[in-house]
Amino acid sequence: MIKALSICMMAVALCGCSFFGVRSGYEQPRYDVVERLSESIEIRVYEPRLAAEATVASDDSKEGRSEAFRLLFRYISGENLAGTKIDMTTPVESAKASEQIAMTTPVEAASTSDGRVYMRFFLPRTYSKETAPKPLDTRVRIVSLTDQTVAAIRFSGISSDEILSAKTEDLVSALDLSSWNPTSPPVAYFYDPPWTLPFLRRNEIVMALSR
Repeated sequence: MIKALSICMMAVALCGCSFFGVRSGYEQPRYDVVERLSESIEIRVYEPRLAAEATVASDDSKEGRSEAFRLLFRYISGENLAGTKIDMTTPVESAKASEQIAMTTPVEAASTSDGRVYMRFFLPRTYSKETAPKPLDTRVRIVSLTDQTVAAIRFSGISSDEILSAKTEDLVSALDLSSWNPTSPPVAYFYDPPWTLPFLRRNEIVMALSR
């Protein structure tokens, strides 16, 4: 299910990164590591999270991912209820206003069996389901995620379709030898823009788990 997972990230999406493109200062979802299956595989428990999610139907999965990314980026750039961009140092006080939302990492992406592609941007912790700006585009929705136990395999380099598939197989093989069972299809987490030097990139394949 992870085949064909790759994101054509827009350069403007992560402005503010360092010269080498490594993420710098972006908020990330909080989690605790409860077990390590290997040097690159860990079991995490994420706290509840809020995300903006877009699902796009497209015959071309690459174009579908690009369109989903554009929808979400426009949303966090101010294409929400009032269309007003507010300085990010200004506290958010009302859901009636429209804010420019800070970019967070990781970006989550996956393909479904019926050809749809969904993507999520995790929103800053300052937002709740009630205070997150309402999207203007009906293809964008705000979703609340409860606390979640996942397995994640981390790797650097270029995240080609072949590498993503291979890492997924590595993760599944490791879980087969553990006391954990996958409860969801794999998703890919990408933490860095495309101009990041390959050896500095952080990529992950993630799967929800149960004992």
